[in-house]
Amino acid sequence: MAWEDRTPFEAIETQYGLKEKDVISIMRREMKASSFRMWRKRVSGRKTKHLDKRGFIEGRFKSDNQKT
Repeated sequence: MAWEDRTPFEAIETQYGLKEKDVISIMRREMKASSFRMWRKRVSGRKTKHLDKRGFIEGRFKSDNQKT
């Protein structure tokens, strides 16, 4: 879910109880350094990764396993 650009951190927190900083530390630990840097560059400040910054609700993909 964290790798997907359009899944907000809030959805990850609701489903797994992991805050954004926890997700970042897991991604840092589990990914190669270059992949982590690429991911961080991609999601840093991205509107789609934070519900407060999103300008849309309808039309986004939602997994059947996703609670929010």
